[in-house]
Parts: sequence; structure tokens; C-alpha cells
Amino acid sequence: MLRCLAVVGCLIMLVGEISAAEPDLVFLLIGQSNMAGRAPLGKDDQSAMVGVMLLNGKGEWEAATNPLNRYATDRKKIEMQRLGPGDGFATTLHEALPEKSIGLIVNARGGTKIDEWVPGKPLYDHTIQRINKLDKKPKFAGVIWHQGEGNATDAEYLTKLVKLVNNLRRDLKQPELLFVAGEVYGDIPVNGRMKKLPEKLSGTAVASADELTVFDGVHFDNKSQKTLGSRYAKAWLGLREK
Repeated sequence: MLRCLAVVGCLIMLVGEISAAEPDLVFLLIGQSNMAGRAPLGKDDQSAMVGVMLLNGKGEWEAATNPLNRYATDRKKIEMQRLGPGDGFATTLHEALPEKSIGLIVNARGGTKIDEWVPGKPLYDHTIQRINKLDKKPKFAGVIWHQGEGNATDAEYLTKLVKLVNNLRRDLKQPELLFVAGEVYGDIPVNGRMKKLPEKLSGTAVASADELTVFDGVHFDNKSQKTLGSRYAKAWLGLREK
């Protein structure tokens, strides 16, 4: 009996050590409401994601569960945080790279414009501060960005997006940091401007929103969020292979 208890104790300690370990591939997920996640959660979306870890509010890694944006520094109320593309993104990556553990740092806020994601503004500064507070700062495998609804007709969006990538690469001290942006729903000008990002900066890509569906005119539904997340993963894998 004592031997059994000792074995169980050792297993618990081992699981704790594994949970506390830094993931192999760490990603930063930022943007507005579709990144925060507004799609209703299904029954299958409640359990821990296999091979995926989430940075919590204490700066510790834990098993990733939805909603992934619940620890964001500037999120809206917790009831609004639901399913975003991070679920499909991490799941697809784990399937493609089963030997790697995936870590997510999610720091999105709904209703924001790209103009708020600049140095000197809370959303950007709090994101960088959250990372800098970590005892061991991760080397990021990439950033995925979903924002554009708030800048739907902004003629300067591409210029602002290029600046965002360059700011992140500078402040995270990774000049070749991979970056994937995601299109928003509908045939609107911001998507056309966003598509030109890879022409301006190497190490960048854009995930398509073609044929995805929304439940309220703006926010992707559950199935489309998972599809979009998978497209983000495939775009990142494509950049990684270059």
C-alpha cells in the first residue's frame, strides 16, 4: 500500500513538472474580438487540448483549455471570451508536429483598432510587459494576428501592419520573427491591403477567410474559427519550411 502511494506521489510530481516546463514552440496571439474568441463553445471544446499549454495570469504554463483569452491583460468581461482561432491553430500544429509541445500567450481585446497596438498605448505595452515579467522569456516561434474589422476601410492599414511587425520584432528581440495575419469576414478593403504584407516583409503570411461563415455578421462561428485556426497553422508551417 505504501509503495503504491509512493508511486502515485511520484507520478503526480512528474505531471506537475511536465506542466510547468516551457513549451517547445511558443506563439503570441493578439488582435481584436475574433482573436479573443466570440464563437460559442461546443461540448468538445471544454477539455484540455492535447500537447498544448497556455500562459496563465501568474506567468506560469498550464494545460490549455478554452477560452484561451481569459488571462489577457486587457480583455473584456470573462463571459465574452469564447472560442477563437487559437484552438484550431494549436491543434493543427500538434498534429503536424506531434513531438513538439505548443505554448500560447493570448492577449487580445475586442473592439480595438490597429492604431491601439503601437508602443506607448496600453494594449501593446501591456503585452510586451507581460512577456518581460516572465522569469524565462521565451523565444517565440511566431505571432498570429487577427484584427481589421476596426480598420475595415483604412487606406493606411498595410503601412500600420508593417510597423506592427517591425515593432514586435524589435521589442521581442527577434528580427526574423514569423508573423501570420488573418483576413476578416467579407469582401472589404482591409483584406486586400492585408494580402500585400508578404510583399513588404519576409517571414510573413496571410491566412484566408474565404468561405468562412459568421453568426452575427462579424464574428466567425465555431466551425469557421477552427478552420481559420488551421489555416493560420498551415501558413506558419509554410513560413517555417522556407
